[in-house]
Amino acid sequence: MAKARVYICCAVLLGVVVTVVCFYLFMRRECPAGTFSHAAVAADSQRCSEIGRNILQQGGSAVDGAIAALLCTSIVNPQSMGLGGGSIFTVMDRSGNVKIINGREKAPLKFKPDLLRSCPETFQMLLGNDPGSQWIGVPGELRAYEEAHRLYGKLPWAALFQPTIQLAREGFPIPDIQGRNIRYTNQTRALRKFFSDKDGKLLETGDIVRFEKLADTLEIIANHGADAFYTGRVAEDLIIDIQEAGGTLTLQDLAAYNVTVTDAWAVPVGEYQMYIPPPPAGGVLLSFVVNVLKGYGLNSASLQDEQKTLTYHRYIEAFKFANGLKKQIYPQFSKEEAVRKFTKDSFADRIRTLISSNETHGPQYYNITPHLDSVGTSHVSVLHEDGSAVSVTSSINHSFGSRILSPRTGVILNDHLSDFCGRVDHITPGDQPPSSMAPTVLKSPSKTLVIGASGDTMITSAITSTLMNHLWFGKSLQEAIATPVVYVDSTNAVKFEPNFDERVIEALKALGHQRETTSMLISVVNAVEKDGDCISAVSDARKLGQAAGY
Repeated sequence: MAKARVYICCAVLLGVVVTVVCFYLFMRRECPAGTFSHAAVAADSQRCSEIGRNILQQGGSAVDGAIAALLCTSIVNPQSMGLGGGSIFTVMDRSGNVKIINGREKAPLKFKPDLLRSCPETFQMLLGNDPGSQWIGVPGELRAYEEAHRLYGKLPWAALFQPTIQLAREGFPIPDIQGRNIRYTNQTRALRKFFSDKDGKLLETGDIVRFEKLADTLEIIANHGADAFYTGRVAEDLIIDIQEAGGTLTLQDLAAYNVTVTDAWAVPVGEYQMYIPPPPAGGVLLSFVVNVLKGYGLNSASLQDEQKTLTYHRYIEAFKFANGLKKQIYPQFSKEEAVRKFTKDSFADRIRTLISSNETHGPQYYNITPHLDSVGTSHVSVLHEDGSAVSVTSSINHSFGSRILSPRTGVILNDHLSDFCGRVDHITPGDQPPSSMAPTVLKSPSKTLVIGASGDTMITSAITSTLMNHLWFGKSLQEAIATPVVYVDSTNAVKFEPNFDERVIEALKALGHQRETTSMLISVVNAVEKDGDCISAVSDARKLGQAAGY
């Protein structure tokens, strides 16, 4: 009898379990086509997104996937980022704690005393300088990878390098974006030689390129760790090449480099907490503009008729005030409270009172000081099935950075010291240049959005445009990223991406905004979002990217 009761209880329990499972499966929302159910990676290219995705499927962490995707990007888009640059990680662990790993470049112990007097007025002028070696900062890229892996890595360090080492040795057809930028290699002999065929003709899109010397360097680092780059034979070879090209970095600069790990700053945005990196990153500017705009109660109706003009007028005005903040933020960034005030709703409320609905003003109204606009950079967003996430932005600055290639190591060096131009009055060894990088994670009770952008000074515009169109105007993540971006440059001229509403442009000109035409790539947003059980991942079509997941 007792045995029968046990059988009955087991049957009842089994029935309950089956009922619960069936109910869950029935109630679970079916995910739309093109979305994922476990994890996703959004990098600049399909190949690099897939490499990051594969690392996740092999049991790697979100950080492991991000590092593998970045290493891949360093050869697929070497004009944008690589070992010779720097990066900033925003990492959310599975418990929701968010840390910032700052691997931004630093000013070396020695640099030209009159460096700031050499600042060009435009990045086109900077690209014309030969050589760009005077602008090389101490690279922090690998130290950032090392610290991120130490804190959050699961797979062996070397495993993250192998896909890129193999790709670099075997070679691959030059992708379209890399091909478009090869013309910028003309100014320096080593870089031009690398990107030329045996007859001295520059390679083009579709030609096979191999990064064999860089593959050797990556293999040494994979086997011996980041120290091999900062203190070993690789370091010695790198410094010889930099100094032969006219740069001022020393072995002491490399050996002394260290990253910092801090808590992310949190800013409320509707149902979300938006986690941003503090200075020298650009998270403060992003939060300021978002705070100003959220105070207008924007929604889908904000894009209707005359409301659309008013919405973009306010958007442009917010960015003009953001330009005025740039020189105020950087010199004080070590004084946290002095800068945190710019992320507060109370500060945005005050600025909103200075924005009229029917006019704009001259530069002095916004406290504008001239600074250098620039382009470049790469971004990777990763969302792991355990709920952890990585948003990481990496850069060597302008196209091919300083355009100095180290022939002994295969490393292309940054020109990030130029980011000091117009933002500071003097530089001290160890200073990190101000940056527009804003790798961001937004978290609500039911959603996670991992987002960031490339495009240097255009990063803030691109992320803001995506957030505004997605969170407030109700567009899908893909539609929001694809929306034409409006950019306010350092002179407060307004630039519109192709296909922006011409009727609105004319109305904005009537309000006094100065339009400047551009055919230039504005910025590139890569993002991953989990909404309930479904994960959307978008790599911006502007860079011909494609995300990957499972």
